[in-house]
Amino acid sequence: MAFGRKPPPEPPVEPVDWVRVRQFSVGTVERPATAKRKRVGWGPSAVRVPKGGKDHRVLAPCAWLGDSAQHGLPSAPRLTLFADPERTRLLCYVEEGVDVAGEQHFAVRDGDGGHIGTLKRIPPKRPFRHTWRIEQPGHPEITGRNEWLSGDAKEIAGHAAGRAFSLALDAVTSFGNEGGDQPEKRRPLQWRAEDKVVMESEGSKTVTVKADWVDRRLAFAFALVGDD
Repeated sequence: MAFGRKPPPEPPVEPVDWVRVRQFSVGTVERPATAKRKRVGWGPSAVRVPKGGKDHRVLAPCAWLGDSAQHGLPSAPRLTLFADPERTRLLCYVEEGVDVAGEQHFAVRDGDGGHIGTLKRIPPKRPFRHTWRIEQPGHPEITGRNEWLSGDAKEIAGHAAGRAFSLALDAVTSFGNEGGDQPEKRRPLQWRAEDKVVMESEGSKTVTVKADWVDRRLAFAFALVGDD
């Protein structure tokens, strides 16, 4: 009988090319738990791309974060990416943020130290939270801001109405919970260049690139720095 028999081992998760990645997250989960996979499979800290169907979903690595045991890294391990799991081929790194007129600027450089672009954290205008900008040489500036504040007046009104409904629904569903505290939701951002959506993100955990010309290393940089 097949009862109690262990399922056959899954094949290794093959890396994918980082250049054309559309959606990614950063983490150590390689095989998420699913209806047919009861245990989570772990891997090294990496930029990971969802592949496969819902029951056999894997998060394939495309770039690997630096290791704290490594010496001579150009930046902090959490801000350094390699193109191979052995961490011998430097892909890019993010310099620590510097204050420029109240903004935090993070320069992003390739494996040879060449400047790829700059990630900017813009101070908030109350009551809103901070926004982001990405400067990629040769391309229009990309602005990342709250999803419901992006777009023209009609789009903003629609986002605002949806947000108000969401807040009202959260208030109802959380009523009576002990302490009244709910886990903070990841902030959705729309990233626009010349009024076109070129990227979307949920917090800094899930990023979706929509325009081919966006350098994926700059998108990775945002996820490494984190939207906090």
